[in-house]
Amino acid sequence: MDDNKLLPKLSQNLLEILNDEEYYDITIEVGNDPYVKVFRAHMVILYYRSSYLRRILSTNKKKSDGTLSHIKLSNILPEIFQIILRYIYGGKLSLNEYDTLDLIKVLVAASVLNLQELITYLQFYLIENKTNWMEQNFNLIYQTSFENDSFLELQKYCTDLISKGPDKIFNSLNFSSIPEKLLVTIIQSDNRQMSEIQIWENVLKWGLAQNPDLPSDLTNFSKDDFKSLRNTLQQCIPFIKFYNLTSKEFLENVLPYEKLFPKNLYKDLLKAFLSLSDPNSKPVDKSEYDIIDENKRTIDSKIITYQHIELISKWIDRLEITDKLASSYEFKLLFRASRDGHSRDKFHEICDNKPRTVTCVKVKDSNEILGGYNPNVWKSDKLDKSYDRNGTNKDNFIFSFSNDKIGNYILSRVTNGNYATINNPHYGPSFGGGDLTIWGYNTWNKEYCCSIKTHYETSIRITEGFFDIEECEVFQIV
Repeated sequence: MDDNKLLPKLSQNLLEILNDEEYYDITIEVGNDPYVKVFRAHMVILYYRSSYLRRILSTNKKKSDGTLSHIKLSNILPEIFQIILRYIYGGKLSLNEYDTLDLIKVLVAASVLNLQELITYLQFYLIENKTNWMEQNFNLIYQTSFENDSFLELQKYCTDLISKGPDKIFNSLNFSSIPEKLLVTIIQSDNRQMSEIQIWENVLKWGLAQNPDLPSDLTNFSKDDFKSLRNTLQQCIPFIKFYNLTSKEFLENVLPYEKLFPKNLYKDLLKAFLSLSDPNSKPVDKSEYDIIDENKRTIDSKIITYQHIELISKWIDRLEITDKLASSYEFKLLFRASRDGHSRDKFHEICDNKPRTVTCVKVKDSNEILGGYNPNVWKSDKLDKSYDRNGTNKDNFIFSFSNDKIGNYILSRVTNGNYATINNPHYGPSFGGGDLTIWGYNTWNKEYCCSIKTHYETSIRITEGFFDIEECEVFQIV
């Protein structure tokens, strides 16, 4: 007899236990007011089926007076928890009974409860059976998949669609509502299988959708109308390869939008395309050769690339992303934790009294890079409680990059120059009052890394608080 033939009966019996009103020993309050529902369940089943619930139940000692144990799950919808509870007991789900949006909610809840088997199963089911829905709702799928490190299959699906089928994203029902960073990620992809004119037309379409009050006819645009659209598209334009357009495409689709472009960029494009006699030919992209040459310049880093250096250099010079660098900086490696030691003492030994430094750290088990620029020197000769801070410097900034994309960044400049950095032997590189601290020290947590907004413009992490690092590097700007 096939042993698997016995499992349906077991599953049925366990579901009957779930519905039994006599032997339950725990109640679970799910949801937030006014949408709250109380479920009855059995501690032993929950304990062995979910590591998340196991941790909660371990802190809820069984009461000797016969009172039922009670826990709350406010971050899950009652109707979604009911679906998951049946899976926890019966070990199966009839996925065809639920709409796709509910399955996404089940996936997120399964991640909260650490139901890894269900997480994997749902991802493959969605990819194999719901691709049309996911293409039409790509923004939701993208945001959901990259908010959770458990959704690796969905992340791969999104990455593949960005490079191999960007037209499906542009044609989706909610294309106009995708966030700017996702649009930049799409047009930044080196492998996207779509012509440059199609990219430009869809970027314009997105920009116009963000400004619904603009005239439908471009000839009726005022100076302020062009300014509004330019501000909307300023992060996208630098990543579009206009030199891949034909002369005819440039004339018909770019020339009318002259006022959207930085003057230097538009002047260079105009010179290149005016030199062509064939309307179907393309200019030689001199800037592309410059980029290739610059890419040959290597940086001694395990964390950042030359593209990161170029952007950080612009921030140092307070340039816009579309501006050309007026200065050429060399990032000279001073300190590397994996080489010199994961230690604030080693950091100060090597980096003290060195001006104009950039600190970069790789957050453990993630694609997140954090860092900061300090134009002054680091010091460690102050032991008083007030700590020695770097005067009134207002040129410090901190930053973050995520998902291995240059366009996915946060820049945060110091708002109170008196609290730009902390110089103290008990701290490694530290910006603000905890805005970015590496190897801090206190009595309750001997050594820590944290990011909590205090004296800089904005938080550089989606989730503030403590984190661990894989690597730390400090460069001197030459």
